Amino acid sequence: MNRILIVEDEPRISSFLAKGLKAAGYTTLAVGTAAEGRAQAVTATFDLIILDLGLPDGDGYSVLSYIRSLGLDIPVIILTARNSVHDTVAGLQSGADDYMAKPFHFDELLARVQLRLRPAAQEAEVSILSHHGLELDLLRRVATVDGVEVDLSAREFELAETFLRHPGQALSREQLLSRVWGYDFDPGSNVVDVYVRYLRNKLGAERFETVRGVGYRLAARTEA
Repeated sequence: MNRILIVEDEPRISSFLAKGLKAAGYTTLAVGTAAEGRAQAVTATFDLIILDLGLPDGDGYSVLSYIRSLGLDIPVIILTARNSVHDTVAGLQSGADDYMAKPFHFDELLARVQLRLRPAAQEAEVSILSHHGLELDLLRRVATVDGVEVDLSAREFELAETFLRHPGQALSREQLLSRVWGYDFDPGSNVVDVYVRYLRNKLGAERFETVRGVGYRLAARTEA
């Protein structure tokens, strides 16, 4: 299992990242200072680092420079509020493997993490997800139920895709919010419940089960 070091001083974002990455199957350790980031990076026990630049005891670039000065080639993704082209170029030229500006969508960050950790010989990612008559063509962004095309909005499609990637798994509202709407969306919103209702109406109510006290899951089986 891949281990990811999160160097982020904002507790809400750090917690959000840790929970989302854990749900995706990664082990994480979160620290909030440049000194802790440097100390943990040199242990060589991490497969990737997510690095904020605005740290309380120094610039995140100091962490990146220290890592590269030691000859460590661990992938580093900068995640920061600095969003100018100049900052992006500076980050990449300093040795970062990727650069993302806040606010961000978790699914995009996860895709970048997976790209950096993907073995070179890994087969191409599946482009069609299917489950008991429900099918999503990820390239064409088309949904079908028993061969009949169903019109889904972009957000409905993303939510359906999340369920189909985790069939039978209970997903909390927090997980669904982070994956589909991003970390900065109001956690008190009922948007997940609203969109699950949309999917039930369009794709079949029996497909999406309510898990009391947790959230929802794509039913492992559906009635014939």
